[in-house]
Amino acid sequence: MKVLRFNNGRLGISDGVKVVDVTDRFGGEEWPPVGINRLIRDFSQHRAAFAALLASSDGVPVDAVRLETPVPWPNKLMAYPVNYHDHAKEMASKGLASVQGYFLKANSSLTGPQDAIELPALSGREIHHECEIALIIGKEGRQVAPEDALDYVFGYACLMDMTIRGREERVFRKSYDTFTPVGPWIVTADEVPDPSNIDMKLWVNGELRQQANTRDLIVDIRNMVSIASSASTLYPGDIIATGTPAGVDKVLPGDRVKIDVAHVGSMSLQVVQGDKGANVVFEKPYEFVRAE
Repeated sequence: MKVLRFNNGRLGISDGVKVVDVTDRFGGEEWPPVGINRLIRDFSQHRAAFAALLASSDGVPVDAVRLETPVPWPNKLMAYPVNYHDHAKEMASKGLASVQGYFLKANSSLTGPQDAIELPALSGREIHHECEIALIIGKEGRQVAPEDALDYVFGYACLMDMTIRGREERVFRKSYDTFTPVGPWIVTADEVPDPSNIDMKLWVNGELRQQANTRDLIVDIRNMVSIASSASTLYPGDIIATGTPAGVDKVLPGDRVKIDVAHVGSMSLQVVQGDKGANVVFEKPYEFVRAE
């Protein structure tokens, strides 16, 4: 089953063809927009009713609604750095996920599958795409053992981690508005046959830039959940970004970036130039040199 947000905060379930609105069961449109967090928390109680509703209701076609980022207000948006050996090589980095653990991104960087990626007005800086998978946490947990970790994963989504290249704080460079597109929905965990064998790809203007499989992860999905929960209590709706493989590169205004994750879905976003974002921290140019 697919769980999603659409049309200004409505909550829906989908089979990938149609959307059935279930907003009224979880508090309606509100601020902060945490109805989806409650839906995720209580999903097991509603699964049978949702399945019956999908089978009996006409709903509306997916193509007729505007899809939005599935969880706009997670308690935490966590990300693992340098989690593929090929990416470590291209970045000449020793700061592997197995060494550094996770970092946090600003929740305000989250956007949806039909939003544009807005480049900040930073001359002399490259903004790069990073192809990733989002793990959506389904229940509260602390000090979760690796063997139990998949029980805490509600589902999966596509995720792009946009990054300003430089040597400034990683969190700052990755937390600009629109820098974490997630979508097009959350696919519940039962629809992903083997989390240790998920293909993902990313294209820019039709050119394949990144391609990898979760079997190549340095810290696998089970251990990402376990490590994160050793430090921080996980809550329904928390998002964990799994890290990017090699092939990161710059995007420019007018580009279209497409990501596809097997068993999950795809999304294609336009890149536009914004007029905000300049500050003293990024005044000095930075030359990105790819390691050989």
